Amino acid sequence: MTMKVLGFAAQSATDELAPFRFERRDRRPDDVEIEILYCGVCHSDLHMARNDWGWSFYPLVPGHEIIGRVVGVGAEVRRFQPGDTVGIGCMVDSCRRCAACEQGLEQYCENGHTLTYASKDRHDGRPTYGGYSEKIVASESFVVKVPAGLNLAGAAPLLCAGITTWSPLRHWRAGPGRAVAVVGLGGLGHMGIKLAKALGAEVTLFTRSPGKEDDARRLGADHIVLSTDETQMKQAKNRFDLIIDTVPYAHDINPYLPTLSLDGTLVLVGLLGNLPPDLSTVPLLLGRKAVAGSVIGGIAETQEMLDFCGQHGITADIELIDIQDINAAYRRMLKSDVKYRFVIDMRSLKS
Repeated sequence: MTMKVLGFAAQSATDELAPFRFERRDRRPDDVEIEILYCGVCHSDLHMARNDWGWSFYPLVPGHEIIGRVVGVGAEVRRFQPGDTVGIGCMVDSCRRCAACEQGLEQYCENGHTLTYASKDRHDGRPTYGGYSEKIVASESFVVKVPAGLNLAGAAPLLCAGITTWSPLRHWRAGPGRAVAVVGLGGLGHMGIKLAKALGAEVTLFTRSPGKEDDARRLGADHIVLSTDETQMKQAKNRFDLIIDTVPYAHDINPYLPTLSLDGTLVLVGLLGNLPPDLSTVPLLLGRKAVAGSVIGGIAETQEMLDFCGQHGITADIELIDIQDINAAYRRMLKSDVKYRFVIDMRSLKS
């Protein structure tokens, strides 16, 4: 059995998003059925809609920063009941048996995790559709609880932008006595600053824009380094235990490597693809420094992040939009004209 659902979809890489009726599967025994209240708008939604990475297929309903209310549960569901406020992030399944999955790191599933949209369901082969829609159905193992008291619209980007920065901050032990820098002040960067500060780290923003200092300090940055200023970059030498690089396009990371401390690590979380120009190994060898990558987070650490945000009152800085304005929002995203995340009020779908 299936249910008919209304959403917004791209029908090709060149089409704008438009209303689209499609089928969701009926609940399986371990499934949770969720009415979607809010859905964040991620840069990857735009990339996927336009097939920038070459693996999109259509029709494509984007959206993987989902906040909603449980309206039904399968017979085997134990963790949720109707009325619960819940979230779904970038994944809705994985093989659940490989070494990564057994560690609760489903994002690194050796057999490939199932994306919330633009993926194939590993049980029935049907395409997955995302959160720009009325409802979603997913296994309870990939649904997280949203703490009471969080602003729900502001909580939506935590399901991608939040966990994408939280996971490396935790893995590389950000906290008191550790110096953390964030490169770029966008959707990911502003969450990285908020979370690193709440974890107790000393936080610095690397930016090319002098005008971002006041906002960075408001978000929690202790210091701002203008990356185009050679003097400021030299003064930052050997300073950071961890750098979270959130820039979503190809850029030169060589200037940042001397600012890492002994055993420091620069973690790429924003760019998917090649990274020209050549990487100099000199600072790596002479300081036992590392360049690493990280992608989203597992379900357990996503829940940990949400609980932490609930305790500290952390949500994303957002601009709430109607679904009818999604194409204009995409155009604004290309110009970095958003502080710092668009979130769709899914009530607008009814109109």
